[in-house]
Amino acid sequence: MATRRDADTYREILASNAEELQRLGRMASDMLFLAKAERGMMPPNRERFSAAEETYALIEFYEAVADEKGVRLAQRGEGEIVGDRLMFRRALSNLLSNALHHTPPHGEVMIEISRSSQATRVSVENTGEDIDPKILPRLFDRFYQADPSRSHPETDGAGLGLAITRAIMQTHGGSISVISAQGRTRFCLEFPVM
Repeated sequence: MATRRDADTYREILASNAEELQRLGRMASDMLFLAKAERGMMPPNRERFSAAEETYALIEFYEAVADEKGVRLAQRGEGEIVGDRLMFRRALSNLLSNALHHTPPHGEVMIEISRSSQATRVSVENTGEDIDPKILPRLFDRFYQADPSRSHPETDGAGLGLAITRAIMQTHGGSISVISAQGRTRFCLEFPVM
């Protein structure tokens, strides 16, 4: 009987180690992406695409998470982007994932797309606790984790998602900004019109 228990213990340890190795592999991949992007070694694949269609596809992907938390996930607006479709999806996915983690049950995540003569804007706004204004400038730093009241130890985030999103926006000649007040936090991606 002791041999059986030991084998089960070893299986659990191996499974835990495999998960940790996957997490470290993702972190190394993310660091490599950031290094390449910051050195201009990742020119975006330029194509014209509908921000609304790409956003809708991501909403379908995240709907199960939103439903489980009782969070309303919605989208409105239209606009075209000239840029790398996969990088756009990665940037928006990072914002959606963060928004869903920080939105309390029965809250809301709204994605809004708008276009002006200078830019196409894609914003992700969620209800929930405000982010301390002193922290806002540091949110895009590598490995930065926001204050403990907004952290979620059950996730395997390493504090790279927003740094990657900023690098993607810089690669596109665009920008990212954030405001957080009165129970709403809004991240805005701004892609220049080409």
